[in-house]
Amino acid sequence: MAEKKKVIITCAVTGAIHTPTMSPYLPITPAEIAEAAIGAAEAGAAIVHLHARMPEDGRPSQDPNLFRQFLPQIKAASNVVINLTTGGAPTMLAEERLQPALQLKPEVASLNMGSMNFGLYEMIPRFKEWKHDWELPYLEGSHDRIFRNTFKDIAYILESCSDNGTRFEIECYDIGHLYTAAHFLDRGLVKAPLFIQSVFGLRGGIGPHPEDVMHMKRTADRLFGDQYQWSVLGAGRNQMYIATQSAVMGGNVRVGLEDSLWLGKGQLAKTNAEQVSKIRRILEELGLDIATPDDARRILQLKGGNNVAF
Repeated sequence: MAEKKKVIITCAVTGAIHTPTMSPYLPITPAEIAEAAIGAAEAGAAIVHLHARMPEDGRPSQDPNLFRQFLPQIKAASNVVINLTTGGAPTMLAEERLQPALQLKPEVASLNMGSMNFGLYEMIPRFKEWKHDWELPYLEGSHDRIFRNTFKDIAYILESCSDNGTRFEIECYDIGHLYTAAHFLDRGLVKAPLFIQSVFGLRGGIGPHPEDVMHMKRTADRLFGDQYQWSVLGAGRNQMYIATQSAVMGGNVRVGLEDSLWLGKGQLAKTNAEQVSKIRRILEELGLDIATPDDARRILQLKGGNNVAF
């Protein structure tokens, strides 16, 4: 009898999309990020996806020394799989974005599959005052900003980390990004099983309609067959229903304050763990089993939590 499918829950703890003004619950300091990641793991996340921020003002940072201030605490307190960003923020170049994954050699690192418009400016009218000087210009600049991820950039990150044993969470914001992932699989720069993270509802990428989700899955099935694991994230209010659709279709899910600040309509999530607990309840009500961190390691063929540089 075939083993029953287990759903991997990833929690993206704090990213570069939201700013401190947008929610008082967004983890900023190393201590807050560590606490949030550990809480998400205790709630049922098998993987935590991590960015770093400058503690004094919440500005996104790819300084590996900031990551070193919270990674050992998470590793000591939890068996959770740690996934570090190479996306950083759209204002950063590939060399800067690469450094945490290159130096710290995590089990998993994210990798964006294409250059794209990355529109955050529609958030601006919701706020009248800003806590820090960088926030408004950062959001305004997204009206004329391209998030650069060229073929050369992608190859550079993959080749630089080729000796680390790190697997990549391959982030696909549109259909063409799946074809780019297939291109790098053909070149031998990524190896099966691929961990494809499809992103829906961000301005500049594919939309959040159920047909968009199904189209992404059909295309990935055709390109990768049984050589991949599929996961989704829905931006903002799309988070929970797209995650539920993915799970019903046999996929995995990602939640967390990086992707959405909300727990429900008009209700800010106070912790990442709240979002993990909510999607876990939904999945279990559907009769689905939740993957443990060790399940995720086996499914994704990861190198193990002891083989990292932190």
